[in-house]
Amino acid sequence: MNIIIPMAGMGKRMRPHTLTTAKPLIPIAGKPVVQRLVEDIIGTANEKVEEIAFIIAPHFGKETEEMLVNVAESLGAKGKICYQEKALGTAHAILCAADSLKGNVFIAFADTLFKADFKIDTSKDAIIWTQKVDDPSAFGVVQLADDGRITAFVEKPETFVSDLAIIGVYYFKDGENLRAEMQYLLDNNITDKGEFQLTTAMENMRNKGLGFYSDQVEEWLDCGNKDATVYTNQRILEIKKDKEQLVAASAKLENATIIAPCFIGENVRVSNAVVGPHVSLEAGVTVENALISNSIIQAQTTVKNAHITNSMLGKNVNYSDKAAELSLGDFSVIL
Repeated sequence: MNIIIPMAGMGKRMRPHTLTTAKPLIPIAGKPVVQRLVEDIIGTANEKVEEIAFIIAPHFGKETEEMLVNVAESLGAKGKICYQEKALGTAHAILCAADSLKGNVFIAFADTLFKADFKIDTSKDAIIWTQKVDDPSAFGVVQLADDGRITAFVEKPETFVSDLAIIGVYYFKDGENLRAEMQYLLDNNITDKGEFQLTTAMENMRNKGLGFYSDQVEEWLDCGNKDATVYTNQRILEIKKDKEQLVAASAKLENATIIAPCFIGENVRVSNAVVGPHVSLEAGVTVENALISNSIIQAQTTVKNAHITNSMLGKNVNYSDKAAELSLGDFSVIL
């Protein structure tokens, strides 16, 4: 099986954090979003994952590319870097990894995490994972028959047809067939709302007799904006608290209270402070005389004499001020 991870988006809703860091590389409980996503996918697979193709923008840089390849190799797969220079829709993005579209393929867009207890049924032609939502007009949705077979795909419906939103996680038994259908869209300039859509290719495949099925995840965790990412960090800490070592042995805690679950990274220093619950302190963070809850504090940041909650602070931030909810990008200074 191959895994394809489209992740070339600009992440505008996550600014200022994505001005210097690609959105899928934002840390969640000590690991980048994309690493947690790939680990969870591999946990669902019944067969060996041979290759993981990451579709990125060219400006992400060599350091990011090397990190992604290392993630794949740490999980026993070959890492491959593919480039998408223009955002022309989901089908266009996936086709940037055309050489990896062969055999059994799992595709997941890297701005979402999920909690699920399933194994991929590789006997099915295709599986589309969904979640019920209150406002389906912002999503692609599926309509189902009684046996779970998908009868229609609708991209961002203006009138109600279904509340089962496609969360961006897919399995295809025949990657070559999917590639051919998406290439047909590009060759014939077939767009939906100005973009080449995966849902269009899937509808064509369904009309030709392929069996598409829906399966629902237990929980869909979005990383699209600051508040959603902070909440996702909270949920991942709860899910992983008994499965991962969340406090590094090198952390220095002096007169500190840690209210679990929290992630405390390598060489973190906490003194005269209360941290938690649901806080991630990445490597090299310093916290002094502070109260921090429900927040993500990225590497090498210093927080002093402050009370913060529901916040994201980027790398190398220096913050010392009153109580607040914050979203500060890298290298910010507030004293």
